[in-house]
Amino acid sequence: MKNTLLLIAGLAASLGTFAQKKDLKTENVFIITFDGLRWQELYGGADAELIGDKDYVENVEGLKKEFWAEDAKTRREKLFPFFWSEIATKGQMYGNRNEGSKVNCANGMWFSYPGYNEILSGFADDNRISSNDKIPNPNKTVLEFVNNQPQYKGKVAGFGSWDVFPYIINAERSGIPVNAGFMKATGSTLTDREKFLNQLQDEIPGPWGGVRLDAFTHHFMMEYVKKNNPRLVYISYGETDDWAHDGEYDEYLHSARRTDQFIKELWQYIQSSPKYTDKTTLLITTDHGRGTVPKDTWRSHGSQVEGGGEIWMMAIGPDTPALGEVKQDGQLYQNQVAATAATLLGLKYVNTPEPGAVVGSMITK
Repeated sequence: MKNTLLLIAGLAASLGTFAQKKDLKTENVFIITFDGLRWQELYGGADAELIGDKDYVENVEGLKKEFWAEDAKTRREKLFPFFWSEIATKGQMYGNRNEGSKVNCANGMWFSYPGYNEILSGFADDNRISSNDKIPNPNKTVLEFVNNQPQYKGKVAGFGSWDVFPYIINAERSGIPVNAGFMKATGSTLTDREKFLNQLQDEIPGPWGGVRLDAFTHHFMMEYVKKNNPRLVYISYGETDDWAHDGEYDEYLHSARRTDQFIKELWQYIQSSPKYTDKTTLLITTDHGRGTVPKDTWRSHGSQVEGGGEIWMMAIGPDTPALGEVKQDGQLYQNQVAATAATLLGLKYVNTPEPGAVVGSMITK
């Protein structure tokens, strides 16, 4: 009897590690990232010093007609119309350091692979994740953790513009389907749209070797979601970082607004689908920041660039109180995304080392 009681207690403890009471409305979570989008543009719109600089802008007058206004609030609404009309009224936005709200990388690298590892695993790993090389991630991500739970098995997927994501998510070990880089949609039941995207991707390779245009990532993801109804989806839009590295501020702004509209399209689909409406949460953030001073450091990031670890975060969903833009002193970290996503799905996220804490303010108590 004693051994039986011990076994029952052990099983209960084990189950308690992986699940908690599910009294939330959220049944699906989309984790979405922009690569290297600065908080300065998110909260202040087009940069006054950069938008008029012919070193970074081909058509200054044309770009100003699209994005410029004397008032920062108007500028940011021009750049991110969906975020400032929908998430700012129905969700939460963090990271406007001018208002005291801070979000930072916990890792000390301040570039992509370390940032994505931190977002998805829930902790920094500067000793092992110290480059952007295509090395299978030794850390398990929240995607893998959720996919290993019986109720979510086969309901997790990843999409990215950068061809390193199959390694970051460790698709081979985790078994999670990942479409990234210049990968095509596969399977025996491809839709006509997927077949066309496969063809078009070959015909429009884009300007970078390892990063495809975000439109392909977005539409491959949308077709997969409509066809398979996954429960946890990771999406990484990559163009903003590459245009910034190229020193093309006009394209950086255009890409940022396109991505805002991609997310709007996804959200509208979620609201129209019985599988998703009123039971889906979006968590949106970025992998790293960029420099500001001197001016040309906007093109750069990394530990040597001041501001490279300053990021932002936002959420919208049925369990997220409508706080809008958070204008009070506070500190959040990139490592908190993973546990927050798992908690919204009714799971207690465990990993080694211990992941960052849940962002409690994003979840109704």
